[in-house]
This record gives sequence, structure tokens and C-alpha cells, in this order.
Amino acid sequence: MRFIFFFLICVAAIAAKASHIDSIPNQIHPLRPKTGSGGRHLAQINCLSWRLAVETNNFHDWKLVPLQCEGYVGHYMLGKQYRDDCYNVVAAAIQYAKTLKIAKDGKDVWVFDIDETTLSNLPYYARSDVAFGAIKFNGTKFDEWTREGKAPAVPGAIFLYRTLLAMGIKPVFITGTKEEFRKIRIANLKKVGYHSWIKLILKGANDTGSSVTYKSGKRADLVKAGYRIVGNIGDQWSDLLGDFVGLRTFKLPDPMYYIS
Repeated sequence: MRFIFFFLICVAAIAAKASHIDSIPNQIHPLRPKTGSGGRHLAQINCLSWRLAVETNNFHDWKLVPLQCEGYVGHYMLGKQYRDDCYNVVAAAIQYAKTLKIAKDGKDVWVFDIDETTLSNLPYYARSDVAFGAIKFNGTKFDEWTREGKAPAVPGAIFLYRTLLAMGIKPVFITGTKEEFRKIRIANLKKVGYHSWIKLILKGANDTGSSVTYKSGKRADLVKAGYRIVGNIGDQWSDLLGDFVGLRTFKLPDPMYYIS
């Protein structure tokens, strides 16, 4: 009971400290109506149960948010619960990090994903023609959004990042972002407060296969170079599965899309 109480205290403290550092616009966008004579017939589904199955990886390889859950997902992502869930993950990660004995050789690293882990694409997914993942992904439009370089930070992510840096743990980014966006991503990361990472690994033209295969290979390269992966955080299970995942993994919530 003491541990639970202490953990909740930590979550509240982290949320308070992080709120002025990183935030996503908290506007509830108008969502398209799903009922009425002109609407599609929608089967009943418990959207909270659907999201739980997604986060626990019981649903694999799903392509779209169920159309009837667009409003639920939208209000979750733009509301307090998403932020609270992120802060809980951050608190758990920091508590774990404090148990580590960090070497002085600069080889202890923490792997960060980017999309929906350190930078949020929520302003893009909130657009009416994207509908929080309920409409088929459009790579061209997403690339246009990436080029804007305006992605805000995920709640609590910068606080975790800076805390780990202060402890002597070196950040490494491994992302599925295309190599062509390197300069834009660097500028975006720095703009919202990330700095001092030792590697930013983006996906090149020769990086083929699934996300699990790609990220496993990049983590393997880190280990072969003598780095020790003490932690790993991502929003997709494909960030956290495979080889060389690290001593401990942490999953941030993301019910908007699934990457295998």
C-alpha cells in the first residue's frame, strides 16, 4: 500500500513538473456525426474494451480505428486521461531508472521512439479528414505534416528524457521516420526541448522488412558497438518486441494506429 501511495505521489509530481515543459493542445475538436438517416449502420462495440485489447496487444495487425470509436478515441487522446496515462508510464520509467547503477563510460543508453513517444502527431490525427485513425492512412498527407516540423511533445516525455540525461543515461532515437526528414526532425526535436542525444537513427532506403525487424537490427548495431540498452520506450509493440529490446521496456498509449 505504501508503494502504491508513493507511486501516485510521484505521478502527480511528474505531471505538475512536466505540464509547463511539454503539452499537446487540449482542444476537443468537433467530431463527425455517426448517426442519423444519412449515416452508415454501425455495429455496437465497447470502445473502452477495444482500446484495452489494443494496448495489451491482444488485437494484432488491425488497420483502422472502428468508425464508431472515432469520437471515443478522439476525446481520449485530447483529454485528461491520455495525459494521466502518459504520466503514469513516465513515473514508472523514472522509478526503474533510479534503481540502475549507471557506469561512467557513457555506454548506458535509453532507446526512444519518436512518433507518439517523444513527438506527438495528434494535431494531424485530429484533422477531420484523418479522424483519429478511423480513415485509411494517407502517406502523402502524413509526409506533408512531418515537413511542417510542428509536432508538439508527448505529455511527460521531455521530463523523462531530461531526467535520464541528468542521471548519465544517454538517449538514442530509433524511428521509422524516413531519412529524408532528418533535418526537419532534428529541428522539431530541438524546438520542443530535446537535446544532447548521441544517435538519431532514421529509416533508410535499404531498411526493409517489418518494424520489429528494422528496430531489432538497429538495436543489435548499438549492442555490437558496445552500448548497453538499459531502457526502451515506445508507443507501438513493434518498438518493444524482437531482439536486444533492453533491460526494461515501457509502452505509451496509442489507440490511433498499429505498426507491425
